[in-house]
Amino acid sequence: MKIIELLNNVRIPITNEEADILGKFNEKATIAKEDLDQRQIVVANSLVNKDVLHRKNENGKIHYKKKN
Repeated sequence: MKIIELLNNVRIPITNEEADILGKFNEKATIAKEDLDQRQIVVANSLVNKDVLHRKNENGKIHYKKKN
């Protein structure tokens, strides 16, 4: 379990699994849903619910982006 601080100075706990997904955004600015396996999609969606990631539909393809 880790604690991260959002841009609005709110701290939230995230699991190690969620931290691994966030680590992928150090390599790329956006990640396509098709590049993730089923479990990673579930974890990414939980990060969207926690307001850490942004999910966007671009031309019928889902992309995840870290919130700025």
